[in-house]
Amino acid sequence: MDVMGDKATLFESGRFVQPFDVEPARDELADMGEAGEETRLALAAQSGDAEAASVLGSMLLRRGDLDGAEPHLRAATAAGDRAAANNLGVLLHQRGYPEEAAGWWRIAAVAGSAAAAHALGRHHRERGDEPAAEYWLRQSAEQGHVLGAYALADLLEHRGDVGAEHWMRAAAERGHREAAYRLARALDRAAGLGEEAGGDSGAAEAEQWYRQAAARGHRRAALQLGAILEKRGELKEAGRWYLTSAKDGEPRAACALGFLLRDAGDTESAAVWWLRAAQDGDGNAANALGALHAERGETQTAERWYRAALDAGDDNGAYNLGLLCAEQGRTAQAEQWYRRAAYAGHREAANALAILLLQNGDPTGAEPWFSKAAEAGSVDAAFNLGILYAGRGEDAMALRWYERAAAAGHAEAALQVGIARLREGDEQEAERHLRCAAGGGSAEGAYRLATLLDARRPPEPAHELGETVQEKTECEEWYERAASQGHRRAQVRVGMHAAARGDVVEAARWYRAAAEAGSRNGAFNLGLLLAREGSEPEAAVWWARAADAGHGRAALRLALVYARRGELAEGQRWADRAVALGPAEVSERAGRLRDALREELSA
Repeated sequence: MDVMGDKATLFESGRFVQPFDVEPARDELADMGEAGEETRLALAAQSGDAEAASVLGSMLLRRGDLDGAEPHLRAATAAGDRAAANNLGVLLHQRGYPEEAAGWWRIAAVAGSAAAAHALGRHHRERGDEPAAEYWLRQSAEQGHVLGAYALADLLEHRGDVGAEHWMRAAAERGHREAAYRLARALDRAAGLGEEAGGDSGAAEAEQWYRQAAARGHRRAALQLGAILEKRGELKEAGRWYLTSAKDGEPRAACALGFLLRDAGDTESAAVWWLRAAQDGDGNAANALGALHAERGETQTAERWYRAALDAGDDNGAYNLGLLCAEQGRTAQAEQWYRRAAYAGHREAANALAILLLQNGDPTGAEPWFSKAAEAGSVDAAFNLGILYAGRGEDAMALRWYERAAAAGHAEAALQVGIARLREGDEQEAERHLRCAAGGGSAEGAYRLATLLDARRPPEPAHELGETVQEKTECEEWYERAASQGHRRAQVRVGMHAAARGDVVEAARWYRAAAEAGSRNGAFNLGLLLAREGSEPEAAVWWARAADAGHGRAALRLALVYARRGELAEGQRWADRAVALGPAEVSERAGRLRDALREELSA
């Protein structure tokens, strides 16, 4: 086959037309667009110049003139031009003669044509002959043919061969954008498995390949790069890549760009991109449009977009339709949509359906849906199962589900686990869970953690009201966090700690907040503070409120106030009330006061 010519010279001549279904590489085919050059080549070909015939044939083939190209390519091939043999194979493949095309590709490939070896490898793979495909693709790849390297990597990856990454990387390094994208995806997946499989370095390398593929116009790579940058907080650059990808027709990028704009406060621009993505079949964008219209009160338009999301295959559409119907009081329709989404595997829809059934008095029907949602990973459903079992008195099962939800970060579930551990006497585990609950925003969790820490503190020396305020303890900080969330008992405790430090103003503020929210202890303590400050009439008002709410000591205080004022009948009435309310020591003192007032009245 030496007659096919010098391998390096012919390969570099740029006379290899790319085979079927591949992107042409500009450095493999010269641009001979001028009519004068074509005329010169035609004259040279007519005089028997095989190289001129080969180049002219490749020009005509590239232009789509198969009839004009074929005689020139056959003439050059007969003269031993391997580039012409490869291009003749391309022409025959385009005419629908794949087997004859493969014959010419084989001739060119044996003579050293990397492009022909690639085409021949593709031919064999399409016919299921993977060993032959691998042989020729490897021949092409090893000669530095970028498309051959990519096709070989694709074949090896399909078979699960570890050598796939090497060739995918080789193709990517030579500028193949799809190879760069797929290499990045593989590195991304490996990095997601942990440090042993790639870790942070793998993720960083993946980002580099995404960036290279995106820079070459790969829209999915631009989408992935935007997502990486958004997650890292680099929103401006993320938006640029989303925009690039969206303009290239990637609906997911248009949708993501919409969310980025919405978060930046530009709802109108967000809606434009969501509309573009939704019209291209993106269900997530349709759901976003539905939510936007629902927020504006445009329920009919919202419903239309939710249905569009559902038609696009997004089960969130059915779930959102259920939420929309539930908000409007259309319970039967809400249940219908929840069921549709739940049967499709939507875990939050399953949880919502269970809640709806529970509200309708069907706990038996609710339980399996809670279970299905919880097993699918719904943290709220796991917590709700805990509530369901606790309501039945099945504390062990309830704790199991509370623990599962708490492990996933559910603050109220962590609170329940903490309370259970306190009952068991395991303070260390109780504290751990209460800290999780408090840190997750549970006011009751913060209060109970504070009480646990408070009980461990050594007693502090007494302070006079008005003394300099000392540094706050950790337990007081947790009390304050709960108090700031409206927890009445915590408000009382914060007031007590402030009073103990001598901070009268702070103590009065928290006592008053608790009292006005309905706390009888807050009202009682506020009364004590006011009385010490010389405002007994106002103190009596708060004690009356506390006593009316069932506070025995407040009733006793009122009895003493009225007794000192000489209003014996009113004093006796409050003493009677204190006796009834207790506790025992209050009842005993109030009984003695009542008897003394009765004797005074009867004297």
